[in-house]
Amino acid sequence: MTLKNLPLDAARLGSALCVSVEAKTDPETGEAKADRDGVAVWTVGVALRPEGRKMALIEVAVSGEPVGVVVGQVVRLVGLEAFWWEMNGRMGLSYRAASVVPASGPAPSADPRAAGGSAK
Repeated sequence: MTLKNLPLDAARLGSALCVSVEAKTDPETGEAKADRDGVAVWTVGVALRPEGRKMALIEVAVSGEPVGVVVGQVVRLVGLEAFWWEMNGRMGLSYRAASVVPASGPAPSADPRAAGGSAK
């Protein structure tokens, strides 16, 4: 059995600093990408620094524009999961979250349907 999606405990990843926020686009057409429900997908670049470990930079996909998230801000990754992908002889590990929110804001539900978002 192969485990494709792996839920992650974002709290164990240490501080998360937003380094970029941008709409995800198709590199060939330039068109905005959307999830299964037609909601625009955004990519949030996040620098992580687990205590006592080296920094890592990851890109996290999220459905809908992250509200109130700006570059240089500490953020919280809600409902974070990693998934393994393979395409055209290439493979890798990608990340997605139910939401990315400012760390100082209220803790949202990890279930995007609770906030009126879309489920994946």
